[in-house]
Amino acid sequence: MQPVHQVLSALAQPAETKLVLVVLDGLGGLPAAELNGLTELEAAHTPNLDQLARRSSLGLIDPVLPGVTPGSSAGHLALFGYEPLEWVIGRGILEALGTGFNPGPGDVAVRGNFATVKYENGTPVVVDRRAGRPTTAHTARACARLQESIPRIGDVEVIVLPVKEHRFAVIFRGPGLDERVADTDPQKEGKTPLPPQALCEAASKTAAVAAEFVSRAAEVLKDEPGTNYVLLRGFSSKPDLPPLGDLYHLKAAAIAVYPMYRGLAALAGMDILSFPGERIADELAALKANWESYDYFFIHIKATDSRGEDGNARGKVAVLEEFDRYLPQLLDLKPDVLVITGDHSTPASLKSHSWHPVPLLLHSPWVLPDSDASGFNERACQRGSLGHLRAVNVMGLMLAHGRRLAKFSA
Repeated sequence: MQPVHQVLSALAQPAETKLVLVVLDGLGGLPAAELNGLTELEAAHTPNLDQLARRSSLGLIDPVLPGVTPGSSAGHLALFGYEPLEWVIGRGILEALGTGFNPGPGDVAVRGNFATVKYENGTPVVVDRRAGRPTTAHTARACARLQESIPRIGDVEVIVLPVKEHRFAVIFRGPGLDERVADTDPQKEGKTPLPPQALCEAASKTAAVAAEFVSRAAEVLKDEPGTNYVLLRGFSSKPDLPPLGDLYHLKAAAIAVYPMYRGLAALAGMDILSFPGERIADELAALKANWESYDYFFIHIKATDSRGEDGNARGKVAVLEEFDRYLPQLLDLKPDVLVITGDHSTPASLKSHSWHPVPLLLHSPWVLPDSDASGFNERACQRGSLGHLRAVNVMGLMLAHGRRLAKFSA
């Protein structure tokens, strides 16, 4: 069977319609005790979203497959129409691209977390995987220290780039490197960081270089009160992803604050729009300013996921309510197709990504509206007319509702 993006590409045709995809990162939730048994979406006061839901079609999506907890890259690639089971892309290359750095052939990029560890009998134990979410300025200073202290490891050049808050990227550049190395992040506090294990013989050199980098970084950072260790995730090289614009006859742009999501959009061939500020209002101002120049917009809202990972259900509610207040500004632009969804669920009760399906709202003049919906929330979407589908099918729905797909077969 042909991949979805190839089927859609064969049918895609130009049209004078505007498509907008809003990704509220980690949107889906679960009933929370502190919210009286409601999910974050159910507890949030979102009159604009609720009204829009009753003029739209609702459903649920699985970012990858039922029961599979997706990473952010898999969830977003699926929404862009790329089969996530075919395109498995490590987070490191996305973080690097998001900073504006363009890794070359043979480079291996890795996403790093500054973390806090304590030492028990000389062995590091993770106290905080995100080092208390330090400021980006603090991370930039820590990266500068690492860059000055570790410019090379043997014949491999080391490039350290600050990203945002606790996140950074490191690029290893040299002969004989391979991306197939396991993460060092144990994913839970109270655990010992893992060794960077080679997953094949060809990656032995990369694993050894990464182990040396971690060891030397710990020495450089040992006097830091919080950011005294580094955890590495997503060893990856740059893949050859077919550009979204070429596939679907779209002029596409991305509006995102976090570098990783700008990197993912750049990998898909979107133009990355620059704008001052980091608020939802700033992102929507960028949308308005560039409205006439593009026909597909990807807008990424990160804080829903951050609050979920912090276990802050009320904080996630507040972000949803903030987005709702600005939704009328988006609707005033009159997009022909508007999708509001998430790349995965991040229930505050779990403090992590989860396998739960994600709410989906599709609005266009051609929908069968779920006019009796209680609003935009998990239970209403569970009963919605779109049913339960894979996220990779969302792009086809957007193109169809934008009158951008020809008829299939005779």
